[in-house]
Amino acid sequence: MKGSRLDDSARTMVNLSRAESLRLLAGVPFGRVVFTRDALPAIRPVNHYVDDGVVIVRTRLSSRLTSAVHAESEVVVAYEADDIDRENRLGWSVVVTGIARTVTDPELIARYDELVRPWIDGVMDSIVAIEPTLVTGVRLLERDALAPEAD
Repeated sequence: MKGSRLDDSARTMVNLSRAESLRLLAGVPFGRVVFTRDALPAIRPVNHYVDDGVVIVRTRLSSRLTSAVHAESEVVVAYEADDIDRENRLGWSVVVTGIARTVTDPELIARYDELVRPWIDGVMDSIVAIEPTLVTGVRLLERDALAPEAD
């Protein structure tokens, strides 16, 4: 409903702590991974699981993401997820930047096979772990939400 939409000046943005950012990220089922493909940025939507601060993604062995990670033993990627109300433009956004590696430990593979269910048809035969170096998050709030409450 248009009448309920906030005026753009009625919003503000606050930075979130690393812990709060990872908590929010763990509470949503999917996000977008940003990686390099042919020296250009590429973005793919994927589902994820956050395991003790590490972002876990299942993918296909033949995917562009897996190819990028396999091409080098370590590759820098970014991972972004958000929950923003389209009407009022309130919510949050989190970006994790870090090193992506293919998971090869059989015990971890079995664990993540159970915890990270594929969200599309097809074989998801590779698991990538993103170890965060930088974690940033912002929350979009109504400006009045920051005002102290009156007695």
